[in-house]
Amino acid sequence: MQKKLHVKKGDTVIVISGESKGQKGRVLEVNREKDRALVEGVNMVSKHTKPNAKSPQGGIIKREAPIHVSNLLLVDPSTGEATRIGRRLNEKNKLVRYSKKSGEEIK
Repeated sequence: MQKKLHVKKGDTVIVISGESKGQKGRVLEVNREKDRALVEGVNMVSKHTKPNAKSPQGGIIKREAPIHVSNLLLVDPSTGEATRIGRRLNEKNKLVRYSKKSGEEIK
């Protein structure tokens, strides 16, 4: 069984430490084996590419690199502030994520 992380694909997160500290972005992909997430516009690196059919010119391309999930905090959709995550059972006995700051359920 895979471990559960506090971030999911599609969440809006803020970076709390590292070179990209303070940047916000949407999670594009989560790698649960390595505890890393790919966040839109965050942790940009330069990748050198050879010419190919897709890019005949080749050259240096800027793209996102995975960032460790411990450096990410979820942005509460209702308040727009960074918040920690908790899990609890809802009325239908389903485990849901909720914001520790506002107490509201997160989609």
